[in-house]
Amino acid sequence: MRRPLTIDHTVHVRLASRPGDRPVPATLRYDTSDPLAVRVAFPAEAALHGAEVTWVFARRLLDEGLRGPAGDGDVRFRPGLPGRTFMELKAPQGSALVELAAEDLHRFLAATYAFVPQAVEAARLDVDGALAALLGSV
Repeated sequence: MRRPLTIDHTVHVRLASRPGDRPVPATLRYDTSDPLAVRVAFPAEAALHGAEVTWVFARRLLDEGLRGPAGDGDVRFRPGLPGRTFMELKAPQGSALVELAAEDLHRFLAATYAFVPQAVEAARLDVDGALAALLGSV
């Protein structure tokens, strides 16, 4: 079994609801032990309740969102102005529209695909390990 690898990529995001605000850093994270998922962590200053917030979504969703509107749940993506991409996040506490540089997202995805190509990501799932962890926490 391969050792897990984590890719962290810091990007600057702008909250579309606060257009005059300066961009804030956010961290895109990919962990090869969870090859289908991507995480994005927003710092406390960008969150409603003053605490860091992390969202998890499918890597495929991010990939599709760079080419056109994607998603039908709590996380959605769509291209914005040239070179920009919007990520819409919906939670019971509220929603946010986040603007990111498309090039940052392309670079991040390219790094993730270099370690786990899309064609083999399902084969890299550790279903037995995830099940054991779930049963152990019950």
